[in-house]
Amino acid sequence: MRFCSLGSGSSGNALVVECGATRVMMDCGFTLSGTRERLQRAGLEPRDIAAIVVTHEHDDHLGGVARFAKRYAIPVHLTRGTAQWLPPDFPAVLVRYIDPHTPFAIGDVAVDPFPVPHDAREPVQYVFSDGASRLGVLTDLGVPTSHVQEKLSGCHALVIECNHDLDLLMNGDYPFALKQRIAGRFGHLDNASAGHLVASLERGNLRHLIAAHLSRQNNTPALAVEALARGAGCEPSWIGVAGQEQGFAWRGL
Repeated sequence: MRFCSLGSGSSGNALVVECGATRVMMDCGFTLSGTRERLQRAGLEPRDIAAIVVTHEHDDHLGGVARFAKRYAIPVHLTRGTAQWLPPDFPAVLVRYIDPHTPFAIGDVAVDPFPVPHDAREPVQYVFSDGASRLGVLTDLGVPTSHVQEKLSGCHALVIECNHDLDLLMNGDYPFALKQRIAGRFGHLDNASAGHLVASLERGNLRHLIAAHLSRQNNTPALAVEALARGAGCEPSWIGVAGQEQGFAWRGL
């Protein structure tokens, strides 16, 4: 099992998970050509993607899904709430509805969705597994819940949202209403909250911990790394960062 990010941030998100002969993409917030280029950088072609699983309808996650899936006839797995935001002409034959509480399989990839508090219609995040190792991905949520903690405990790898530093956000130039939305219960996870979440998890199996979905305006990689390292009780050099342009390279489990 291995995984890589094609890019992570408010301008677009996509992550690829490979188990055995199956490769699944989580979200696609890039243009058609941009997605192809990012896949090629990871040594992949569009035909290598068996399916796309979607977290929610916001443009940086769903924006490129329809074009990419239609162009290459790739099935799209998503909740019914999220599916309402697909274009009217999207082929029904490519739609696979999922239940937020029901695991399913795509080839060799076991997929376990779980609901999260975020300002979207029916948002989920995912844990992926090959039957031996587990990768938890959490890119958009306002506050951690006990269910989120349960799903992410014991994972061998975690990709965790560190969207903003609360002080930078509150002292920045954003309108007050936007600050409230980002920092609210259905907004985005700040560095300190991400660190507290990691500290609350069972981490005996953890081999990779990566900060994701960083705000360019309201965060820095150093602040995100510091918060996760504090939560995990590890050296900052052990923490990875998923960047907007480069994502991160393949990591194996």
